[in-house]
Amino acid sequence: MITPNDTARLLIEALPYIRRFTGKTLVVKVGGVPMTDPALARSLAKDMLLLHSVGIRVVLVHGGGPQIDAQMAQAGIAVKRVEGLRVTDADTLDIVRMVLVGKTNRDLVAAINALEPVAIGVAGEDGRLLEVEPVDERLGFVGRVTRVRGALLEALHDDGLIPVVSTVGADAQAQPYNVNADDAARAIAVAMGAEKLIYLTAAPGLLDDPADPASLVHRLTAAEARRRIADEGVTGGMIPKLLSCAEAVEGGVGSAHMIDGRTEHAILVELFTDEGIGTMVTP
Repeated sequence: MITPNDTARLLIEALPYIRRFTGKTLVVKVGGVPMTDPALARSLAKDMLLLHSVGIRVVLVHGGGPQIDAQMAQAGIAVKRVEGLRVTDADTLDIVRMVLVGKTNRDLVAAINALEPVAIGVAGEDGRLLEVEPVDERLGFVGRVTRVRGALLEALHDDGLIPVVSTVGADAQAQPYNVNADDAARAIAVAMGAEKLIYLTAAPGLLDDPADPASLVHRLTAAEARRRIADEGVTGGMIPKLLSCAEAVEGGVGSAHMIDGRTEHAILVELFTDEGIGTMVTP
């Protein structure tokens, strides 16, 4: 049981971090896995509201891979990937937009607004927030972000709102494209000069030994992250996330973090405690 003294110590520990980050921009990317658990979705909503309430300018960016896969299976459409990226033809793009913009985004906005009406949903194609170009003709309508209209998100912050961004971008002709959510979050963080970029993952962070949670790497520089990737010391889905973290801080973001999105209030523990909970990448 947490005693009143325990609570007081936690608040005292958190105070200097709150002072440091007040007025700064924080970009949080959440994937589809944490959102499949209603308790984790509520925990995330509470974290977003708390950060907003202490004056941190939060942007929540989301994917929705598992939800898209489920909807495609229901529609009888096979999932195809090239080098880990979803092949997105016209039919798949319709499902991506329906799931990300019409369902997942609305659910996240509703979860925050049930606590306080401060969240607003924005699709990357709205107002050309995320302008993109095709990644590879083999992938169809999959886009790479070339420009972020950060002023749109800044204006929403100035109005006291939390932007919740679904990662469907558009090209100069308004053609929608599916955008990798990790890349979109990085591009937004760089464009806004964010203090921090946080990836909520389905892992504790970067592990020296993937089979040993106790081997968590708490901190490393962008150069060290790139060396680990080059030396094949990182495998699987951790490679693009670690690379995104390195690219973010090289682009001017203060620090990038990979933390376990399956842990309730992981964001608050990472931001407001001395020890933190995940892996932090610094310049």
